[in-house]
Amino acid sequence: MRILKIYRETTADGPGFRYSIYFSGCLHGCADCHNKHSWDFENGVVVTKEGIEKIIEEINDNPMLDGITLSGGDPMFSAIELLPVLKELKLRTGKNIWCYTGFTIEEMDRNREKDEVYSAMWECLKYIDVLVDGKFYKDMYDPELYYRGSKNQRIIKVREYLEYKKIVTRY
Repeated sequence: MRILKIYRETTADGPGFRYSIYFSGCLHGCADCHNKHSWDFENGVVVTKEGIEKIIEEINDNPMLDGITLSGGDPMFSAIELLPVLKELKLRTGKNIWCYTGFTIEEMDRNREKDEVYSAMWECLKYIDVLVDGKFYKDMYDPELYYRGSKNQRIIKVREYLEYKKIVTRY
């Protein structure tokens, strides 16, 4: 798993000031993706324990931050490697975590017992507060949407889905 880019303070990837980590790797191939250079799993810097320690330190040293956002590429393609990173981020920063993925939450749920990557995606959800799910579709693009690019994408409160199988969206 590799990190392509870190934005230490951004307001583009969720509400408030966020620490955004962009991971390399995506196989969705969305037409007109604004981040095509992030598709290659070999781009960026390899995630190490030392790198995660530095990220956690930067987050904890910045009282202005409201949360953490994971994007890419698509971090869920590397869910097995992402899971321990997510655990550390959540447990050691206490920040709310948003994650962008082209997979839908229903797809993760439906396939979690059939495939080890989907199973890891499902486990990752335990540490994610808000999931922005769904592929980007150019014909559904709407510049008026908050925190997403196309109308099919949803901003989901993960806890409500995990507890009640209910989709509660925001914005």
